[in-house]
Amino acid sequence: MATDAPPSPSPQEFIDQHPMSRRQWLIVVLGLLMMLADGLDSTVVAFVYPRIVDDWGTELSTVTVIATVSVLAMIVGSATAGPLADRYGRRGVTVTGIAVFGLGTACMALTHDVVAFAALRVVACLGLGAILPTVIALVADWIPAQRRVQMVALAFAGVTAGITVGGVLASTLIPVSGWPVLMAVCGLAPLLLIPAVLRFVPESVSVLAARGRSAAEVREALSAVAGRDVSHVDCGRRTVRRQPKPASKVVVSGDFARTTALLWLSFFLAQGMGALIITYLPLLVERMGLTAAQAAMAVAAFGWGGLTGQISVSFVLKHVDRFRVLSALWAATALSFTAAALWAQEFTALLAVTFVLGLCLPAAASVLQTIAAVAYPPSARATGVSWANTAGKLGPVASGLCGGLMVDAGWSLGTVLLVLIVPVGICILAAVRLSARSQVRPSESYPAPRPAPAHEQPAPALASEQA
Repeated sequence: MATDAPPSPSPQEFIDQHPMSRRQWLIVVLGLLMMLADGLDSTVVAFVYPRIVDDWGTELSTVTVIATVSVLAMIVGSATAGPLADRYGRRGVTVTGIAVFGLGTACMALTHDVVAFAALRVVACLGLGAILPTVIALVADWIPAQRRVQMVALAFAGVTAGITVGGVLASTLIPVSGWPVLMAVCGLAPLLLIPAVLRFVPESVSVLAARGRSAAEVREALSAVAGRDVSHVDCGRRTVRRQPKPASKVVVSGDFARTTALLWLSFFLAQGMGALIITYLPLLVERMGLTAAQAAMAVAAFGWGGLTGQISVSFVLKHVDRFRVLSALWAATALSFTAAALWAQEFTALLAVTFVLGLCLPAAASVLQTIAAVAYPPSARATGVSWANTAGKLGPVASGLCGGLMVDAGWSLGTVLLVLIVPVGICILAAVRLSARSQVRPSESYPAPRPAPAHEQPAPALASEQA
């Protein structure tokens, strides 16, 4: 008796039904390396700004203006990169961001006055703002559903790794060769990734299909990444539903408005708390009577804890629900703040607690990136991630102001850390609500179901709607 042939899978279904290939692992590694630029930049400029004050006699107020405008440039770059990536493609926007950041940073090494330095800094930050959200979207697009959350978190760990590498480079190169050499190295290094990205990272199949590319082009990209036979894949079928609205409107539409608001609030608070700790921890530690060297060690302990936590959480996410992981990390962060407030006077205890705090807070920020990456349909993924990170970048601006007020008021380190428990509590509530929203919207829940037997395969019209 004849039986109906099982429907051919769409490209996205094919990606979700198979284990990761070597090319997909390479995409994750390249994503992690591209993320290094974000962390590298934040550390490097912290060392360079004092040098231009000494070398050029630049006023501190001028440096403050440069730093503020640079953050605004990153916000603009991040906010515009997402919609552009959803409309024109992730890979092109990513490569453009790397090129603009790399060239702008490298050219800063050739400047001899603060005006040229500031102009190039703004240009570099426009490119830098575009890198993180587009890389997150590109990695998420090419990874199977069951590994997507884990691999996005692993790629995001590159940010913290960049902070660590930046500190090592600054302490090594500035005393020997000066800050221009540091800027040249940090600008040229990301440019070396561009040929590898163009060679090994095809454009996302969802973007190719959405732009009406031919089935042959979609199949070529899928075959290059999958490393297996794709002749049975239906590459002429749309891999995502056509959205009645552009990506920018989908993110704030009725279906996603609450999720978007919760993500923006969480990103804002998470990045704000992290920036406040890195910025004011040295000053508050020295105010307690500890030395500058001890303050630097406390910051380093936070950084190494962050790198360890982000790498570790990427493997935990393979087995544990992301919302449970996020809530647990926020709870551990609150306990760490309490412990640090109680034992901050003892240097050894302070080191231990700041390391544990580093394990928790940056890891929570990493989990937030994974939640944003799978919260939206592929057609709006880059916009959703970029706008969440845009909201996050406003956090350091607000925390800088609040932290300055607390320091000026004479608050101790213990008091500041106890106050930070309040935003952590808000983040826990937001995580609970995000989890509830994911249950309401099954399309946001990952991993995807395992491939069903042929007689149980879903109909093409429904299968094509998987994220």
